[in-house]
Amino acid sequence: MATLVFGSLGTMLGGPLGGAVGSLVGRQFDTALFGATGREGPRLKDLVVTTSTYGQVIPRHFGRMRTAGSVIWATDLVERSEVQGTGKASPSVTTYSYSANFAVALASRPIRGLGRIWADGQLLRGIDGELKATGILRIHTGTGDQSADPLIASAEGADRCPAYRGVAYVVFEDLDLSGFYNRIPSLTFEIIADDDFSLQDIVGEVIDEVDCTIPLTGVVGYTSESTPAADLQTFAQIMPLELDASGEDLVIARDRRQSAAIALPEAAVTTGDDDFGARTGFTRHRAAPGVNPPSILRYYDVERDYQASLQRSTGRPVAGEPGAIDLPAALDAATARALIERTARRIDWTRDRISWRTCELDAQMAPGALVMLPGIAGQWRIREWEWRDCGVELSLERALPAGAATPPALASDPGRGNPAPDFPSGETRITAFELPFDPTAGSPDTVRTLAAVSSPAAGWNGAALYADRGNGALLPLGASGRTRAVMGAALSTLPPCDPLLLDRGSQLEVQLIDPAMQLASIDTSLLGEGANLALVGEEIVQFLFATPLGQGRWRLEGLLRGRGGTEHAIASHAEGEAFVMMASELAAVDTGMLGSAPNRQVLALGRADAEPVASPVHLAGITLRPLSPAHGRRIISTDGSWTFTWARRARGGWSWRDGVDVPLVEEAERYLVTLGPLDAPIAFWTTETPEIRIEAAVLARYSSKAGAMFQVRQQGTHALSLPLSLAPLA
Repeated sequence: MATLVFGSLGTMLGGPLGGAVGSLVGRQFDTALFGATGREGPRLKDLVVTTSTYGQVIPRHFGRMRTAGSVIWATDLVERSEVQGTGKASPSVTTYSYSANFAVALASRPIRGLGRIWADGQLLRGIDGELKATGILRIHTGTGDQSADPLIASAEGADRCPAYRGVAYVVFEDLDLSGFYNRIPSLTFEIIADDDFSLQDIVGEVIDEVDCTIPLTGVVGYTSESTPAADLQTFAQIMPLELDASGEDLVIARDRRQSAAIALPEAAVTTGDDDFGARTGFTRHRAAPGVNPPSILRYYDVERDYQASLQRSTGRPVAGEPGAIDLPAALDAATARALIERTARRIDWTRDRISWRTCELDAQMAPGALVMLPGIAGQWRIREWEWRDCGVELSLERALPAGAATPPALASDPGRGNPAPDFPSGETRITAFELPFDPTAGSPDTVRTLAAVSSPAAGWNGAALYADRGNGALLPLGASGRTRAVMGAALSTLPPCDPLLLDRGSQLEVQLIDPAMQLASIDTSLLGEGANLALVGEEIVQFLFATPLGQGRWRLEGLLRGRGGTEHAIASHAEGEAFVMMASELAAVDTGMLGSAPNRQVLALGRADAEPVASPVHLAGITLRPLSPAHGRRIISTDGSWTFTWARRARGGWSWRDGVDVPLVEEAERYLVTLGPLDAPIAFWTTETPEIRIEAAVLARYSSKAGAMFQVRQQGTHALSLPLSLAPLA
């Protein structure tokens, strides 16, 4: 205790009166160092969760540390409801979302800022400083002039809202809890308190008139939760500290400040029965090792996101559980290994002890002073002294010789951690389109609209979808989900080909938005089952082979073209058009909300988007539109009349089966045959069978319109099909 050390100094300098004064000074330093009540010092522990215990100590942080903090203010969860699906095509659904407003105290001294924030072990705030969930974060660094937080002031009233000056805290406003099961998650924060700090910063903030300028080399951060004495005791485990109160200031140093070791005279011999060293005036012995000498250092490893770790010193193992030093500081593995190696060597050297008797008085011979002994090698440190009638008896221990504290260059390994990935949010990409009718997925009278929503960044966590019916008003469609759709853009242009044959000659190069996205090759059996469907511009294709070209570029070969009734788009391709894999990651869009206007759009807004990104609806009308007839033929009779025939096709009847008619999906089978332009036909006919006869007299009536094309379209329940060209008028 400081009282014992300072009392001895006072007795040496001023006799009994000086001893009383020294003890008084010692008690004053004790009160400053240890506090009015005894309190256990900091202990190394695993990262704890954020709590809100009343009366909990708010620690002081130095350097960089990770801490949980204490919730000091919160409101009830904020509930929001959103009605989706108000159109005729689907019933309305009300969804609920929750957010929270709360404040967390982090440190009882000012800090410079915050680094990362973890929520339930995942990154809520990355190294770029952006939140990965919707909400607002305000950081109050704890300066002496900081203002009250506006959210707390508005909720509690300006006259009841403290500014918490001197306390660093953060306020979360409207933090979205959908990713945390609608509860406030367990938070930990990376505190950035100082660029550099020493023991003077830790102790000198609390005690005036103290000189403790000891650099803490390799210590990245430290957390103080108790008195300065506890902090000194913590660091004294790894670096011996000397206290000197002989001057105006309390001096704490790694070694007593003296220019050179004091040379002691020859030892004094005494004849007392109980005195040591009757013939020599001194005794020397080597103390027995401790029961559990420390060989383990536990610390927070900066290379493992401040998780608790440990390093061991070399040496012969001892029986029983090895001793351990808990150092609540942030270190790297190499520094921790060097500290425990130096500590183990220092403890082993200081086991060499000498009891020495001298009859000379020297004010510099105080506990902690270095001395040299006649006839004995090395330097020795005074640990205790006692003034007796036969002289001054000194208790000495061996000081480390030069180079003994330098640990060997030993390997250190922090262990393998599993850090939470810190991906940037990334901008949102979207492509919306209708799907052809699938009899296994819905009614033939229901439009199927989907949106492929994705991002080039793996850290993208979804986007909010909105419908623009063409009037500029945004109607909420819900969330896209966090799974990214595989999409990109075409780098080449697909040439025209026959949609009835496997196109083995054409190739398509595409660039995916993220090089980490993958495409797969398949066999013909999977191709026949509908695998590897992709939207390219306005055409749906399938591909057999996908060859990676590097950096997210792929070459697609073995193509089936014009799938799902999109053969009309085979000849309309352009470079740079959208490429989307039609898989399960697609988000369904409520068609009732979207409407049917030609200029309707689907919009998406993610966290990294300054403005919503929009997409028109590709393949508009394809769900309800009948397929155009196929296999058109013209038969010219001997009387000059023409007979046109064709094969019926139906929505959802994608497989051709010999001897079986495709199913009739429409309410009735009707066809419209026209002559000339579709928007201004010269003549038209209707039929309920897949054939029609045009008499020679009728053909002669329109002989002046030579070259005009006969075309046929199927009349469906909701729309006309695209035309099939039959023959030009001769």
